[in-house]
Amino acid sequence: MERTGVVTFAGNPLTLLGSPTKVGDKAPGFTLVDKDLKEVSLSDFSGKVKIFSVTPSLDTPVCDLQARRFNEEAQILSDAVVILNISMDLPFAIARYCADASLDRVKALSDHREASFGMSYGVLIKGLRLLARSIFVVDAAGVIRYQEIIPEVTHHPDYDRALVEARKLIG
Repeated sequence: MERTGVVTFAGNPLTLLGSPTKVGDKAPGFTLVDKDLKEVSLSDFSGKVKIFSVTPSLDTPVCDLQARRFNEEAQILSDAVVILNISMDLPFAIARYCADASLDRVKALSDHREASFGMSYGVLIKGLRLLARSIFVVDAAGVIRYQEIIPEVTHHPDYDRALVEARKLIG
């Protein structure tokens, strides 16, 4: 499925691929790779509230700030919440970035192999093979309770709103 009119990059329209999700949907499964090349799936985080912080590339300023902001917030969130930074960055770049940025609370994961997250959540950018900046909050039962696909890829998400929505789910 292709969608236009959802996001832009520096004002230029982009096409998103995949099946769009909406609040209330069961969170689609995915297979990602961590910095050690280990496969990670949605089921690895069952029973936890999940924040998916989706970034085009950790090597860009806004993505860097997004990952760092969620890493700081993760320090004060309950252990019932896990924050995943999902990008198309190669695992080797993720390992370097995490070491350089002292990213120790957010789990940085790569969708580069199969683009299964990007396609399942409808945020894969056609032609660029990057993910559109977005946030998804999924409850412990696996239901999407909040989502924000940022209209301009170079802009920040609403961090505070995502965190408020995640805190509502901690019971």
